[in-house]
Amino acid sequence: MQDSATLAALALLFLAAPLAAQTRPNDLPKPAPTAKDWAALATLPDWSGTWMPLMSDQDKQIRTNPTPWKPEVQKQVDFWTAEEEAGRPNGLLLNCLPHGMPSFMLITHNAIEVLPTPGRITILGESDGNRIRRIWTDGRAMPDDPDPSFHGYSVGHWEGDTLVVKTKAILPQVYIAVSEAVGIPNGGDMMIDERIHLLDPDTLAFDMVITAPHVLTRPWQTRRIFHRRRQRSQEIVEGVCRQGDFFEAKDKWGNPTFVPATQENGNVLPPGK
Repeated sequence: MQDSATLAALALLFLAAPLAAQTRPNDLPKPAPTAKDWAALATLPDWSGTWMPLMSDQDKQIRTNPTPWKPEVQKQVDFWTAEEEAGRPNGLLLNCLPHGMPSFMLITHNAIEVLPTPGRITILGESDGNRIRRIWTDGRAMPDDPDPSFHGYSVGHWEGDTLVVKTKAILPQVYIAVSEAVGIPNGGDMMIDERIHLLDPDTLAFDMVITAPHVLTRPWQTRRIFHRRRQRSQEIVEGVCRQGDFFEAKDKWGNPTFVPATQENGNVLPPGK
């Protein structure tokens, strides 16, 4: 039978374990933002409104500043490019998975919003509902071993009016895409450095350096441009991936619901067919 001293020591050990977990360097509790923290947002550059990608510049960038694929990877790119030109596009982004980084910035055809809050910049994208980036600006360091995700783990800091961002821990399956039909999975160990800044009052630039040692011969430096829109008609709207694959119906109690659409050879058929 254990004596009381042993039991007391074990109790202290169990009590101490959660406390130790809470005091890890990258897992400290964050204090609630103060009024001063909220007021400090007014000193940041004005990135409010809706930002529309300049798609003509996306195309120009790909033509004049092509992705430096490794030779064996270029063969894959050439294959998918030929398939697209032959009318058999490889729908990279039709599976309801997030675009991920850097494709979210590289090839989006949809609007984005930039939301500043104390310690974080959040970028929301329209369309599939999975386009969201969190850039931590609270002074934290990049974690030693962050969990991989589609958009990766991003930490940033301000240098004047420029947001400097580093992103790591991107899943190896995430594409480096040059169009919605042509792109190659990054293969792992990808890193993205960004400088996000205004070129003029209504033009926002994302200057990126993409390092992907499995598929690129060297870091790829490229820029994507977004123009501001302030009209309410330009605000981003909800986008639900594959909502169009369902019809509106009612269940047996008369409640409104969605039912899967019948498909034939990949085409959605109208109700009753």
